[in-house]
Amino acid sequence: MEAVAKLNNCPTSPRKMRLVVDLIRGERVEKALHILKFTNKDAAIRVEKLLLSAIKNWESKNEGSRPEENQLYVKTIMVGGGRQLKRLRPAPQGRGYRIRKRSNHVTLIVDSKNVETQTNS
Repeated sequence: MEAVAKLNNCPTSPRKMRLVVDLIRGERVEKALHILKFTNKDAAIRVEKLLLSAIKNWESKNEGSRPEENQLYVKTIMVGGGRQLKRLRPAPQGRGYRIRKRSNHVTLIVDSKNVETQTNS
């Protein structure tokens, strides 16, 4: 059984977030947490919290079973563009340069590889 966690309007550009997200796609949850802990990017902290939230959501759906025994892995993780804050920066000769402060939405789905126990119960 899979569990979903979402992070909306994260104030990081989607391009920077995808660099971190691509590191953990398809990995086991324990390995993904280690990767995120030692990744030297600001986005890794936010993705780590999101992954922990997805694990807790999975535990609440599957009471009595532990994530270590069911071999949880990151099934799907997607980064989409969020809202843009549009600002103007003063430029020479009375002009204004447009600044786009980007944000993103991250959707994370964890699932267990241990399918045999799910069909028998």
